[in-house]
Amino acid sequence: MNIIALFHAYKFTHFAESKTERTKSPESLTAFDKFRALLFGVNNPRPENNKMPGRNYKVINLSGNKKIECWQIESEKKDSASGTVIMFHGYGGNKSSLLGKSEELNKSGYNTFAVDFMGSGGSEGNRTTLGYEEAEEVKTAFDYIKAQGEKNIYLFGTSMGSAAILKAISDNDIHPKGIIIECPFGSMYQTTCARFKIMNAPVFPMAGLLVFWGGVQNGFWGFGHNPAEYAKKVNCPALLLYGEEDRKVSRAEIDEIYTNMHGVKFLKTYKYAGHDDYFVQYKDEWTKDVTDFLKKVN
Repeated sequence: MNIIALFHAYKFTHFAESKTERTKSPESLTAFDKFRALLFGVNNPRPENNKMPGRNYKVINLSGNKKIECWQIESEKKDSASGTVIMFHGYGGNKSSLLGKSEELNKSGYNTFAVDFMGSGGSEGNRTTLGYEEAEEVKTAFDYIKAQGEKNIYLFGTSMGSAAILKAISDNDIHPKGIIIECPFGSMYQTTCARFKIMNAPVFPMAGLLVFWGGVQNGFWGFGHNPAEYAKKVNCPALLLYGEEDRKVSRAEIDEIYTNMHGVKFLKTYKYAGHDDYFVQYKDEWTKDVTDFLKKVN
């Protein structure tokens, strides 16, 4: 079981070459393919950006714990923008996956700053830690925008990006004007258990072994990576978004995170959304929810 957990942990936290075929969703796998995936883990090709911004932008390279590539994208207001939204993608994503949301924010008068976490897109490496080390990259991006003289800095993250934001606020002295977080998991252990349940595989003891070895391989204590705990340090205005059909993050995790956050906060759910891009299924509603929040706290 430990050997199997080692395989899984490595593949879960290390992306394969971009040309590697991604393992299909559990619903699409044959019984044999599920068995093979359970033994050796799933293939996760390194996420690569597949499109570019449709308006004026600059490529910004920053150095912190890793070298990361970012896109600084101008709003339609340019010199009179209402602020800057720094955007962080989820697990297996990249900054090009944020462009649809970025475009709507640009139209609403906000500059955006889309970030590739380490291991993704134009950034360094092939490794991911589900928001643990990525929290340092949140701080690196925040410090850069702050140094440009921007006073109205907002943080947006989806899934892993949300976890990284919560950890960055908890661990570092950063004070965004507001945060928008989509479907953050409560803990690394909980999100690992959920993935085993989706595969209809026994959770115990493999989920615990996977979290243990994933942490060991990447130099941190996996059981201590708990966004629900990080949320206790959030004092800025916050908008928490969740899909009611999410199978990877439970409503109980969302409620705990929401309860633990302090200050002005809002919770919005999308009835038929799962753990996916709400912007695709609820574009108009998502845009209104986010822009209304930004107007309230600006």
